[in-house]
Amino acid sequence: MKIKVLGSGCKNCQVLAERAEEALNELGIEGEIIKVTELDEIIDLGVMMTPGLIVNDNIKSTGKVPKTKEIVKFLQEEK
Repeated sequence: MKIKVLGSGCKNCQVLAERAEEALNELGIEGEIIKVTELDEIIDLGVMMTPGLIVNDNIKSTGKVPKTKEIVKFLQEEK
């Protein structure tokens, strides 16, 4: 599973990456977390508000930091 965390690297982006890791561990699945910090690349991916979360090339969240439970649901949708 490929997870992209989009943002400048701010505190919210860091928390989002940590929660994504927690969600992967909770489900017992392997995944790769990629941090995307370049503004042009973030826009090219279709995200206008950060932090953003993309799972397997599908935008799941923008402009907020979802709770771990919500990220678990996002990951289950992509299984």
